[in-house]
Parts: sequence; structure tokens; C-alpha cells
Amino acid sequence: MTTPVSTQFYHHEADFRLRCGEELPGFTMAYETWGELNADRSNAVLLFHALSGSQHAAGYNPSVPGTGERWTEECHHGWWEDFIGPGKALDTAKWFVICANSLGGCYGTTGPSSLHPRTGKPWGSAFPQVTVSDNVRAHLLLLDHLGIRSLHAVMGASVGGLCALNLATTAPERVRLVVPIASGCRTTVLNRLIIFEQIMAIENDRNFRGGD
Repeated sequence: MTTPVSTQFYHHEADFRLRCGEELPGFTMAYETWGELNADRSNAVLLFHALSGSQHAAGYNPSVPGTGERWTEECHHGWWEDFIGPGKALDTAKWFVICANSLGGCYGTTGPSSLHPRTGKPWGSAFPQVTVSDNVRAHLLLLDHLGIRSLHAVMGASVGGLCALNLATTAPERVRLVVPIASGCRTTVLNRLIIFEQIMAIENDRNFRGGD
């Protein structure tokens, strides 16, 4: 039987300056954990999800506060169920696994669908541009909140792999092992063309309304 798991939330109260030059007036980050953190906090593994993924990598979670209709039935079961758990590749009898919804995501972390604290309305098209490095810095703040100074490993697939590489190069003192999967150190022209097609499909949807 799939193990139930609940999403937790980290609230960063201070302004958070993004690489684009704009600031978020604080942010909330949704995350889930599996396993137990050991006494010296040396057994943590940080997992970054892919572009359209969420914090829910393993177990069963039927609802996440604040996600509304976005938390559909296909989200209820973890996207890496076969890899996380006792005796699996990420053995939760040994490792403390953390996965957070990326900054700008729509599964509990502050993003375009979140309410702007100063207007009370959804950010929508006013939400600032977020980069991989912004997302990594937000994750490092989550690790600080959890009292984890150094990770045993950081890993991720696709965009998650880019995040893992970014963390390893910008904060090498905070991780021992780096496991990027189906990723690389930079995007290619083909990657950008595929992403452009995805963006066009979204922007041409009649319900997009310019991001609002």
C-alpha cells in the first residue's frame, strides 16, 4: 500500500531579489520529505523535480492546501515512487530525501497563481521572471531552515538536473555528490526550439489571457 505523505511549507518572510532585478516580498515553498534526518544532519539528499513536476515525488497525497483544481488525481501518487523508499535507489532507511516545488511553481510554492501580499489579487502576468539560479538560492534557504548545512547528494532530471549542477557550482561547499539525469550544463538550440513551441501552445490557448 502506498504510504501517505503530507506537503509542508517553508515561509521566507524577507524580500527575495531575483536575477532579473525584481523582488518578491517573501515567498512560500512547498516541500515533502521521506526518511529521517540523522543526528549530525549528514544524510540529506535534495531532489529537484523537472519543469512541470511537483514536490510530491513519492507516496500518496490527495490534497495540498492552496492548489485548488491544479492538484488533479494524477498528482496524488508520487512521480518517482519506484525510486524512493526502503530498499529502493533512494533508500529512506538510510537517506533523508527532500523535494520542494520550484519557485514560480503551481503546487503550493509562490507563483503566478499565488495572491500578491500587497494587492490581494493573483500575481498573474505581473509575476517576475525566475531563473534556475533563483530557484537554487530559494532551495538553499529551505535547507538553512531545516538546519542542513551540507548535503550528501543533490540530484534531478531534466531542468532538475540543471538545478543540481547550478547548486554544485555556486555552492560547492554544500554538497558532496552531484547526480544530474537526462540533463547537461547548458541548454542547446534544439532545447530552446522545443520550449518555444511549448510556450506558443500555452500563449495561444484562449484561456491564457496574457498570463492572467
